Amino acid sequence: MRLDKYLKVSRIIKRRTLSKEMAGSERVLVNGKVAKPSHQLKIGDLITVEFGRRRLEVEVLMLKEHVLKDESHLMYRLVKDEKIEA
Repeated sequence: MRLDKYLKVSRIIKRRTLSKEMAGSERVLVNGKVAKPSHQLKIGDLITVEFGRRRLEVEVLMLKEHVLKDESHLMYRLVKDEKIEA
């Protein structure tokens, strides 16, 4: 599954266009490397997303094209959620 679609389906980022923009501006890493929106994810990949002063790191547990809102959190495991100092 594409990185930008995964971020939207898992509801880590609300809109696919925003996830595309963030990956395009090098604010999303997969396994410690800058990833493009079209990067193909695999189960077990570590995704790091930088939201301004917040860094979120998750592990991919499931790849599904569509999930209900209540089940979206089952697609990943939260590894780290930290504030970034200026």
